[in-house]
Amino acid sequence: MTTRRSDATRAAILTAARERFAADGFERATIRAIAADARIDPSMVMRYYGNKEGLFAAAAEFDLRLPDLAGAEPAAVGEVLVRHFLERWEGDDTLLALLRAAVTQEGPAERMRAIFAGQLGPLAARLAPEADQAPLRAGLVASQMLGFALCRYVLRLPPMAGLEREEAVAWLGPTVQRYLTGPHSL
Repeated sequence: MTTRRSDATRAAILTAARERFAADGFERATIRAIAADARIDPSMVMRYYGNKEGLFAAAAEFDLRLPDLAGAEPAAVGEVLVRHFLERWEGDDTLLALLRAAVTQEGPAERMRAIFAGQLGPLAARLAPEADQAPLRAGLVASQMLGFALCRYVLRLPPMAGLEREEAVAWLGPTVQRYLTGPHSL
Protein backbone atom coordinates (compact mmCIF):
# COMPACT_ATOMS: atom_id res chain seq x y z
CA MET A 1 0.00 0.00 0.00
CA THR A 2 2.79 2.44 0.91
CA THR A 3 4.70 1.55 -2.26
CA ARG A 4 1.66 2.29 -4.39
CA ARG A 5 1.11 5.59 -2.63
CA SER A 6 4.76 6.63 -3.06
CA ASP A 7 4.67 5.58 -6.74
CA ALA A 8 1.52 7.65 -7.23
CA THR A 9 3.11 10.60 -5.42
CA ARG A 10 6.25 10.37 -7.56
CA ALA A 11 4.15 10.18 -10.72
CA ALA A 12 2.11 13.21 -9.66
CA ILE A 13 5.28 15.16 -8.91
CA LEU A 14 6.84 14.29 -12.27
CA THR A 15 3.67 15.19 -14.17
CA ALA A 16 3.40 18.52 -12.37
CA ALA A 17 7.12 19.19 -12.85
CA ARG A 18 7.00 18.50 -16.59
CA GLU A 19 4.06 20.87 -16.99
CA ARG A 20 5.60 23.57 -14.81
CA PHE A 21 9.06 23.38 -16.42
CA ALA A 22 7.45 23.52 -19.86
CA ALA A 23 5.30 26.51 -18.93
CA ASP A 24 7.76 28.50 -16.80
CA GLY A 25 11.19 27.21 -17.75
CA PHE A 26 13.77 25.89 -15.33
CA GLU A 27 14.71 29.20 -13.74
CA ARG A 28 11.17 30.40 -12.94
CA ALA A 29 9.67 27.05 -11.94
CA THR A 30 9.68 26.56 -8.18
CA ILE A 31 9.44 23.52 -5.95
CA ARG A 32 6.56 25.20 -4.13
CA ALA A 33 4.57 25.70 -7.36
CA ILE A 34 5.27 22.15 -8.54
CA ALA A 35 4.16 20.77 -5.17
CA ALA A 36 0.99 22.86 -5.30
CA ASP A 37 0.24 21.56 -8.80
CA ALA A 38 0.74 17.99 -7.53
CA ARG A 39 -1.37 18.76 -4.44
CA ILE A 40 1.36 17.70 -2.02
CA ASP A 41 3.62 19.35 0.52
CA PRO A 42 6.88 20.77 -0.94
CA SER A 43 8.86 18.63 1.51
CA MET A 44 7.69 15.54 -0.41
CA VAL A 45 9.30 16.85 -3.59
CA MET A 46 12.54 17.34 -1.70
CA ARG A 47 12.25 13.90 -0.12
CA TYR A 48 11.98 12.13 -3.46
CA TYR A 49 14.22 14.31 -5.65
CA GLY A 50 16.55 16.23 -3.32
CA ASN A 51 16.40 19.60 -5.08
CA LYS A 52 15.12 21.33 -8.19
CA GLU A 53 18.01 20.10 -10.32
CA GLY A 54 17.36 16.49 -9.33
CA LEU A 55 13.67 16.89 -10.07
CA PHE A 56 14.43 18.52 -13.40
CA ALA A 57 16.77 15.70 -14.40
CA ALA A 58 14.11 13.12 -13.54
CA ALA A 59 11.22 14.98 -15.16
CA ALA A 60 12.63 16.41 -18.35
CA GLU A 61 12.68 14.45 -21.56
CA PHE A 62 15.88 15.02 -23.46
CA ASP A 63 16.31 14.11 -27.07
CA LEU A 64 19.36 15.29 -28.95
CA ARG A 65 17.33 14.75 -32.13
CA LEU A 66 20.46 13.73 -33.95
CA PRO A 67 20.14 14.23 -37.68
CA ASP A 68 19.85 11.35 -40.10
CA LEU A 69 23.30 11.30 -41.62
CA ALA A 70 22.46 8.76 -44.32
CA GLY A 71 22.34 11.48 -46.98
CA ALA A 72 25.24 13.51 -45.61
CA GLU A 73 28.54 13.64 -47.42
CA PRO A 74 30.83 11.37 -45.36
CA ALA A 75 33.52 14.06 -45.18
CA ALA A 76 30.99 16.60 -43.83
CA VAL A 77 29.52 14.57 -40.95
CA GLY A 78 31.47 16.58 -38.36
CA GLU A 79 30.18 19.89 -39.68
CA VAL A 80 26.61 18.59 -39.86
CA LEU A 81 26.77 17.39 -36.25
CA VAL A 82 28.35 20.58 -34.90
CA ARG A 83 25.77 22.72 -36.69
CA HIS A 84 23.03 20.50 -35.28
CA PHE A 85 24.38 20.69 -31.72
CA LEU A 86 24.63 24.47 -31.89
CA GLU A 87 21.04 24.71 -33.09
CA ARG A 88 19.90 22.39 -30.28
CA TRP A 89 21.77 24.33 -27.57
CA GLU A 90 20.44 27.63 -28.85
CA GLY A 91 16.90 26.40 -29.32
CA ASP A 92 16.25 24.34 -26.19
CA ASP A 93 16.64 25.75 -22.70
CA THR A 94 16.19 22.30 -21.18
CA LEU A 95 19.54 21.11 -22.49
CA LEU A 96 21.26 24.19 -21.09
CA ALA A 97 19.53 23.73 -17.74
CA LEU A 98 20.61 20.08 -17.67
CA LEU A 99 24.20 21.08 -18.46
CA ARG A 100 24.21 23.62 -15.62
CA ALA A 101 22.78 21.10 -13.20
CA ALA A 102 25.10 18.30 -14.38
CA VAL A 103 28.18 20.30 -13.48
CA THR A 104 27.34 20.17 -9.77
CA GLN A 105 24.75 17.42 -9.24
CA GLU A 106 25.29 13.67 -9.68
CA GLY A 107 21.70 12.93 -10.78
CA PRO A 108 21.73 15.36 -13.70
CA ALA A 109 25.31 14.32 -14.54
CA GLU A 110 24.19 10.70 -14.80
CA ARG A 111 21.28 11.79 -16.95
CA MET A 112 23.65 13.68 -19.28
CA ARG A 113 25.94 10.64 -19.50
CA ALA A 114 23.00 8.41 -20.37
CA ILE A 115 21.73 10.81 -23.02
CA PHE A 116 25.05 11.09 -24.78
CA ALA A 117 25.89 7.38 -24.49
CA GLY A 118 22.43 6.28 -25.58
CA GLN A 119 21.96 8.74 -28.42
CA LEU A 120 25.47 9.57 -29.64
CA GLY A 121 26.90 6.10 -29.03
CA PRO A 122 24.92 4.35 -31.80
CA LEU A 123 25.87 7.10 -34.25
CA ALA A 124 29.55 6.67 -33.41
CA ALA A 125 29.16 2.91 -33.78
CA ARG A 126 27.91 3.36 -37.35
CA LEU A 127 30.71 5.75 -38.30
CA ALA A 128 33.75 4.47 -36.42
CA PRO A 129 36.31 2.68 -38.58
CA GLU A 130 36.76 0.14 -35.77
CA ALA A 131 33.67 -0.90 -33.80
CA ASP A 132 35.52 -1.28 -30.50
CA GLN A 133 36.48 2.41 -30.64
CA ALA A 134 32.89 3.67 -30.90
CA PRO A 135 32.39 4.41 -27.15
CA LEU A 136 35.65 6.36 -26.98
CA ARG A 137 34.85 8.26 -30.17
CA ALA A 138 31.36 9.13 -28.88
CA GLY A 139 32.93 10.31 -25.62
CA LEU A 140 35.38 12.53 -27.49
CA VAL A 141 32.56 14.10 -29.50
CA ALA A 142 30.56 14.62 -26.30
CA SER A 143 33.56 16.23 -24.60
CA GLN A 144 34.00 18.61 -27.52
CA MET A 145 30.35 19.62 -27.71
CA LEU A 146 29.72 19.77 -23.95
CA GLY A 147 32.95 21.70 -23.37
CA PHE A 148 32.08 24.19 -26.07
CA ALA A 149 28.52 24.55 -24.75
CA LEU A 150 29.82 25.14 -21.23
CA CYS A 151 32.25 27.82 -22.41
CA ARG A 152 29.80 29.48 -24.83
CA TYR A 153 26.45 29.33 -23.03
CA VAL A 154 27.19 28.93 -19.32
CA LEU A 155 30.54 30.63 -18.69
CA ARG A 156 30.08 32.95 -21.67
CA LEU A 157 33.80 33.18 -22.37
CA PRO A 158 34.14 36.18 -24.72
CA PRO A 159 35.89 34.43 -27.59
CA MET A 160 33.42 31.52 -27.57
CA ALA A 161 30.28 33.50 -26.80
CA GLY A 162 30.94 35.95 -29.63
CA LEU A 163 31.86 33.39 -32.27
CA GLU A 164 29.45 33.32 -35.19
CA ARG A 165 27.74 29.95 -35.64
CA GLU A 166 29.45 29.20 -38.97
CA GLU A 167 32.83 30.12 -37.50
CA ALA A 168 32.21 27.66 -34.69
CA VAL A 169 31.24 25.01 -37.24
CA ALA A 170 34.43 25.71 -39.20
CA TRP A 171 36.59 25.35 -36.05
CA LEU A 172 34.84 22.39 -34.46
CA GLY A 173 33.61 20.42 -37.48
CA PRO A 174 37.00 18.98 -38.50
CA THR A 175 37.74 17.91 -34.93
CA VAL A 176 34.40 16.14 -34.56
CA GLN A 177 34.92 14.59 -37.99
CA ARG A 178 38.30 13.21 -36.92
CA TYR A 179 36.84 11.92 -33.66
CA LEU A 180 34.13 10.01 -35.50
CA THR A 181 35.80 8.78 -38.67
CA GLY A 182 39.50 9.52 -38.61
CA PRO A 183 42.26 7.02 -38.09
CA HIS A 184 43.35 6.31 -34.55
CA SER A 185 46.90 7.39 -33.96
CA LEU A 186 49.04 7.86 -30.88
